[in-house]
Amino acid sequence: MADSRRSAERLVNRMQRVVDAQKRIILFLLSIIGAFLLTYFVTIQEEQFSVIQQYVFFILIFAVTLWVTEAIPPFAVGILIVGLLIFLIGQAETNVPGQPGYIDVTTFIQTWSNSVIWLMLGGFFLALALRKTGLDADLFALTMSKVGSKPSQILFGMMLATAVASMVMSNTATTAMMVASILPFINKLGKEHGLSKALLLGIPSAAAIGGMGTIIGSPPNAIAVEAINSMSKAKSGGIQIGFLEWMVLGVPVAMILVLIFWFLLKRKFKLNEMGVDSVVEIKNEPSNLEERFQKRIVLAVLAVTVLLWLTGRWHGIPSAAVSGIPIIFFPMIGIITGDDVREIPWDTLMLVAGGLSLGLAIQESGLAEFFVAKLSNFTFNEYAMMTIFAFATVLFSNIMSNTATATILIPVASILPGVNPAYMAMVIGVSASCALFLPVSTPPNAIAYSTGLLKQSDFRFGGLTIGLLGPILVIVWVVFLYMIGYF
Repeated sequence: MADSRRSAERLVNRMQRVVDAQKRIILFLLSIIGAFLLTYFVTIQEEQFSVIQQYVFFILIFAVTLWVTEAIPPFAVGILIVGLLIFLIGQAETNVPGQPGYIDVTTFIQTWSNSVIWLMLGGFFLALALRKTGLDADLFALTMSKVGSKPSQILFGMMLATAVASMVMSNTATTAMMVASILPFINKLGKEHGLSKALLLGIPSAAAIGGMGTIIGSPPNAIAVEAINSMSKAKSGGIQIGFLEWMVLGVPVAMILVLIFWFLLKRKFKLNEMGVDSVVEIKNEPSNLEERFQKRIVLAVLAVTVLLWLTGRWHGIPSAAVSGIPIIFFPMIGIITGDDVREIPWDTLMLVAGGLSLGLAIQESGLAEFFVAKLSNFTFNEYAMMTIFAFATVLFSNIMSNTATATILIPVASILPGVNPAYMAMVIGVSASCALFLPVSTPPNAIAYSTGLLKQSDFRFGGLTIGLLGPILVIVWVVFLYMIGYF
């Protein structure tokens, strides 16, 4: 009987995989057809469209539909973008070296050496070293030992530690570590206990929000910074954003949102003043001399790297070059091995590189200038556009990758006449971390949901709260920084 049941389950799973594959193939084909038809109709309306602009417009629409439908994984779309740009533009008869409008297709591959990619890679190496040496758990446990035993204090300590950790580590890895640490405590309390639900909702929200704080905290931040710096170089002046400048933008917003959501969770679940058992126990100092040495080395490299990132405007060393410190040092002393490097989220880097290539193609092909000219007769209110794009970012990030959302919306916002493209990029980049309405909206939510202790409806409270307050707070803070002359 049991064998028959297992056979039936395997058959059902196999059939489901076939159905899913067929669905993805259909969505992929529909994406191609839709992109082709839209490009065709735009082309016949606009005779000024060059062949290269037609190709770039087609790739843009095709990539957007693939990201929205998820016919293929987001990182695969990034690779496809680079491949299509090289193939189509490289084969275009009008793309002749020495002629006006010539585009060297090798520049689309060079996005892999972009400073943003190296900055993110350095962050990944730091996070990997923290996890391998156990420093992430040690620092978390140390923090929790200082917050007290009251439910509201435990919730605050957990959310604060999660937010701070996710500024350096992946918010996914941070959430996984925090949730694993508190599950025994939650199982002891019971899943219906107010503190249990508050923790399972507060941790993933704090992880997503904390990612706003630094360039390496969330991929949309890096995309926004690259867009701002690229526009500044193209115009021979303007805003240049470094590690410290982004922290001035992101950290205050992140901390305020964490405090607000903590207060609302405390009120919603009526966390009383009753004491509870300690959530975690501090680990003893490892007796192994090598482990102690490795932990001290990681702390030293972390401190030096972050310090150099923060003081870039004074010593002049690019942030990408500083990222080479953990990338070179940790493998050299054996903390990170070749097998460990395979665990780095290369798919995220592929997605970001593809997005950077697409943005470069839009600029180099003159597509951005074409639409700017078409929109030049219209007047856009900057604050209204900030609000629309901020909430559009949250909406789309709830149903698709927030990295893909930023990749799509930042170039669009940058061509609107009458608005500052740098401020639009900041608003979009930070707002992308405010999408928390669904379990699938962000990996931290998915991790909390996978415990089986939350219902899908439980996420609506945080999704609505952060999704409404976050964009407004971001806009207010950006406008304030502009008014005081910081940017």
